[in-house]
Formats: sequence, structure tokens, C-alpha cells
Amino acid sequence: MADNRGGPAHDPPETVADVGEFGLIRRVTAGRRQPATTLLGPGDDAALVAAPDGRVVASTDVLTEGVHFRLDWSTPEHVGRKAIAVNMADIAAMGAVPTALLVGLACPRTTRSEVAEGLASGMWDEATRAGAGLVGGDVVTAKEIVISVTALGDMGGREPVTRGGAMPGDVLAVCGRLGWSAAGLAVLGRGFRSPVQVVGAYRVPEPPYAAGPQAAAAGATAMMDVSDGLLADLAHICSASNVAIDVRTDLVEVPRRLVDVATALGADPMHWVLTGGEDHALVATFPEPEAVPEGWRTIGTVGRGTAVTVDGGPYEGGTGWQHFR
Repeated sequence: MADNRGGPAHDPPETVADVGEFGLIRRVTAGRRQPATTLLGPGDDAALVAAPDGRVVASTDVLTEGVHFRLDWSTPEHVGRKAIAVNMADIAAMGAVPTALLVGLACPRTTRSEVAEGLASGMWDEATRAGAGLVGGDVVTAKEIVISVTALGDMGGREPVTRGGAMPGDVLAVCGRLGWSAAGLAVLGRGFRSPVQVVGAYRVPEPPYAAGPQAAAAGATAMMDVSDGLLADLAHICSASNVAIDVRTDLVEVPRRLVDVATALGADPMHWVLTGGEDHALVATFPEPEAVPEGWRTIGTVGRGTAVTVDGGPYEGGTGWQHFR
């Protein structure tokens, strides 16, 4: 059969409206394995998740198309992994182990089913990487793609590490990448798709999930993940703990790859490291240098006051991302 132009006719791509709400849910949950903490997974009115510690750590984030991701820059699988990673980083930042996730997906009825299934596939992959289960959620119609994720975690008998426990005399340390996502965003914003490693850091963050419980066990006094930029997020610790933090740039690692990309784009790689968001590294304070665990890098000190400084003075280049500005 030919169309009016003489070429072969093609069926229109399948949409989520064609599959239907419950058909889509069956597709994205069928055959998926759950960790032992999932006592009752998708398919009922609510899930049942084990809480061995007796307490549940919970956090939620919302990702909106055009603000947090673009499907011309990232595949649905990338976006799915990112949606899970940004939430589980918050659980790790409390010193907890991620156990379960609840996902809400809102999208236009014209969204291709392969996009929705790709999002789900990325979510399952990232949840599995962290040892958590995807235990339930909801699917609704909307004008644009919006992903809402609630993450749960278990403290394993430890006390949570909040933002409010830093003390003057502590040292500041970080675990994970800084500046990579900002560099990737800059590359994509210029219309390029490489270097792949840098662009990939923007598409899918790699939070060091195990480093959160590790820091808690080592006696971390305050901790959080770097979602909006190192200096911006350190300001939250300063406010909650009523302390000052000074970042020393001679201790901050600026990878050679970021230097090369910054040189090509006429940018400052240290600015990416200090203010770039969405890497979801973990930053924490420790009572003494000897308490900093393996894999963490000391990058500054905690003192009296309430300000974040860089090399003893204010940073003039802006501090990071804020919504509604």
C-alpha cells in the first residue's frame, strides 16, 4: 500500500493514549525484580516497604521538561536515571541507604509510548544500581512531561546527618564530581554533543550513594548533596549550623578534562566547580581531618560566623541556581 506521494505508508507512532494508563503501567512494571525491602510492590492501592531501622527517611523532587531536562539533549533513559539519582542523593545525604521509590509521571496523551517506557527503563536501572525498589506511583495526563519522585531510605541504626550539626573547627570535605554537569550544559548550550564524558555528566548524574552512610559512620557532623552549586548549598549548612565555611581553591580538584573544555569555550572551570549544580556530589563536615573517610577530599574549613567564603573572601561570580529568579 502506498501513500499519495508514492512511498510506503507507515503507521503513526504508538502513543500513551493508544496504550492506556493501565496498559502503560503493566508494560513498565512487568518482570521487574525488587529488593528484599519491597514487601509489596506495584499493583495494589499502596506499597509495603520494610523499615528495619524503625524510622523512614523520605524526600521528594519534581523534574519538569524544559527546566530540568530536554529530550533533544537527553534520551528518555537518561532522564529516567536522572530523576531517580537526584532523589536518592538526598537520601544518601542524610546518611541513609535508599530502599524504595514512588514515581508520578504526567505527560501529554500524544507522548510516544517508547518515550514513557524509556523513562521507566532508566528509572529501574538507576534504582537497581542503588539497591532500591520502584514500588509504585501514578500516571496522569498533562500539557508537558513532569516527573515526581519520592524516595525512601533506612538509617540502619545510625542517627541522621542533618545540615545543622557543623561546628567551628570542623573540616569540609566532598565526595563525587563537581562542575561536570555545568560543563556538559555549557557544551550542549553551544550546540555540541562532545566530549561524551562531559555531556554524559549533565545527562546522568552519578551520586556516590554509599558515601553517605560511610560519612555518617565516620562521624560527619553535617551533610548534604550538591544540587544547586557548591557555594549555594554550603550556605544552607552555614545557616542551619550558624557557622562560616571557607573553601580553599588550592584543595579543590579541577579535572584536566574540564580545563580543556573551559579553554575551548572561553570559560572558567573553577567557576563550574564552585557554582555548577546537578552533579549531586556529597559535601560534609567532619570534626577533624583524621575523620574524613577514604574517597572524600578535604576542601575547606568551618569557622565562626555565617558566611561562605572562598580563599578567605567573598566570591564575586555568583553562587548557584535558584528557582523563581
